[in-house]
Amino acid sequence: MPDVQALVNEFLFKLKKRKIEGSHATARQTAILLRSVISQQRIPHTHQAAALIDAVKAVGEQLVAANPVELAVGNIVRRVLHIIREEDLSLTTVAMAGLNVSPVSDDEGETDQDDHPVLSAAAVAAASRNTLRPPSLQTLLEDLPDSTAIPHTSSSGGDSDGKSKSADKSTRSRKLKHDVIEALNELIGDIDTCHEQIAEQAVEHIHQNEVILTLGSSRTVLEFLCAAKEKKRSFRVFIAEGAPRYQGHLLAKELVARGLQTTLITDSAVFAMISRVNMVIVGAHAVMANGGVIAPVGLNMVALAAQRHAVPFVVLAGSHKLCPLYPHNPEVLLNELRSPSELLDFGEFSDCMDFGSGTGSPLLHVVNPTFDYVPPKLVSLFITDTGGHNPSYVYRLIADYYSNDDLVLQRKPAPTN
Repeated sequence: MPDVQALVNEFLFKLKKRKIEGSHATARQTAILLRSVISQQRIPHTHQAAALIDAVKAVGEQLVAANPVELAVGNIVRRVLHIIREEDLSLTTVAMAGLNVSPVSDDEGETDQDDHPVLSAAAVAAASRNTLRPPSLQTLLEDLPDSTAIPHTSSSGGDSDGKSKSADKSTRSRKLKHDVIEALNELIGDIDTCHEQIAEQAVEHIHQNEVILTLGSSRTVLEFLCAAKEKKRSFRVFIAEGAPRYQGHLLAKELVARGLQTTLITDSAVFAMISRVNMVIVGAHAVMANGGVIAPVGLNMVALAAQRHAVPFVVLAGSHKLCPLYPHNPEVLLNELRSPSELLDFGEFSDCMDFGSGTGSPLLHVVNPTFDYVPPKLVSLFITDTGGHNPSYVYRLIADYYSNDDLVLQRKPAPTN
């Protein structure tokens, strides 16, 4: 089995060198890496969840720092931390179910406490503080995991009782890791199938003879449009080319190959063509806690054009793109600048790039941002792998996936004497 630290270092190198990009790829690889970390992590008999959380946070801090603009990495780290807390709470609840719960009083006899294990009110309060969130409708509808209550074995001998408790702790440690890894496998499966889950909803939103506008290239958008085509819906797609990388050219080729009527336009022609459009459907890099969207550069312009002409602006995003942070949070890096070579040829502009002004700076500056920020007021609907949601409902989705204790990934420093 490969060394975990070697796997971490390899993934860190890929993130720093941009060898792996995109929310889907980074989210999946992060989940797989954290599964390996948890699988090989040795945990003590006590505070098992805390040990796993510390191990995941230690790796998560490095991953987020390696490429802060890939918000999906931090999303998955927080999702894993939330899973650990939930599974630990589930095991604690099962253990509590097999014990009597009553407040401890000075008037109670010690004999009764020895014969019938009593959980103090302080312990119950502590367990209550660990409750992650009030139950949502989605949580209530989910099947509860199969669990077996930890049996209490009474013995007259102290050695036998000690061995029993030690065995129970060891069993609980193994079950916690097992349950967390099983939940991680489900998370990886959800990431793998998010495109298909979103595409299944296409027929509910795309209707006959409509004109759809999109910008750039997105696999989620591609699968969504093709799913509607497979349901015998006839419609036309306008694609803004997405300069300067021109990812829209790739999407146009894919759609034409699958038999969809496609029209390629320049980004600057969006306002001129938007009056003919029935709906704008785009992908996203990340969806923030306030319902705002970090998306490929140029989409804010498209959203403004859609709002001006009362055209629905629909965003497709898998649940791994839901970020529990707000755009103003210091941990959020909204953008990064790409190479100027995507905009111009240095050979043709070499004279303009010379330091000929005498001020020590070039005469020509080139700014090539990667992303736009689209505020929630410009978004009509989010379509995720769990269904369609208004921007105002994003906070509730995030509450189902993340714990408030994990919004900041930095570990607490050890106390010094």
